[in-house]
Amino acid sequence: MQFHRVYIEVTNICGLACSFCPPKINPSKTMSISFFEETLVQLQPYTKTLAFHIMGDPLTLSNLKEYLDIAYKYGFDVELTTSGYYLGKTPLQTLFHRAVRQLNISLNSFNKNSINMSFKEYINSVLDTCAQKIEHYPKPFINLRLWNLDEICSEADYNKMLFQKLGSFFKCDIGADEIYREKIKSIRLAPKVLLNFDRYFEWPAIASSHNSDGTCHGLTSHFGILANATVVPCCLDGDGVINLGNLHESTLEEILNSRRAQDIVEGFKNFKAAEELCKKCSYKERFAKC
Repeated sequence: MQFHRVYIEVTNICGLACSFCPPKINPSKTMSISFFEETLVQLQPYTKTLAFHIMGDPLTLSNLKEYLDIAYKYGFDVELTTSGYYLGKTPLQTLFHRAVRQLNISLNSFNKNSINMSFKEYINSVLDTCAQKIEHYPKPFINLRLWNLDEICSEADYNKMLFQKLGSFFKCDIGADEIYREKIKSIRLAPKVLLNFDRYFEWPAIASSHNSDGTCHGLTSHFGILANATVVPCCLDGDGVINLGNLHESTLEEILNSRRAQDIVEGFKNFKAAEELCKKCSYKERFAKC
């Protein structure tokens, strides 16, 4: 059983409160270095790629390099996902560690927070990171994520300001009208620097009025491990509602082969949502034509 990636929440601490994210229910938690290493030993047969993200921002960790060193030791590629708020506080040698294959920066985090940072400070930090990558670090990708598109163009003013800064820095024309009209997914700004677009999505919640069957890539392309060691089928289950088991109590092999996990997989094969949270998730509608 091979997965494209496993989401491992080295910390669930983000430091921000984006309006498009649900409030965190689980207590603040950072996975210990020793347990992280034990987990990677178990993960070796299942994937070669780790995404250090579910709810938290890995750049909040002052010892992030230790986690990356261990990932490299066991032969994993790592994807880091960050709001971008901590870029200037994280050493470049950590951001572009030899284990890192991709750095994802969520650009729509800035205008959905009340933070003590100007847009100029924020975007200059992002652009400086891109410049350092282009000049000194050829291996990793940078994905600048703008996942705030919607039918009413509610973020048009912010996006216009952002496109002007990016266009000026990368010496290219980023046409907002065309992006919205043609639903463009990605623009190449520089070698291995991409600007990615997507629409807003609703985090699944038991209280949601949405209810549907369908299919999903959870437990086939990926699964997640929360900072408290709970294994979940999907990167959108940040609260561990679908608790498949805990790695402090069971092995990963036992958890992935459990009846509950297998029922989820079989259900999605037949376009049936076996779990209540999966029924409430509208994100799976994106896979309707898969």
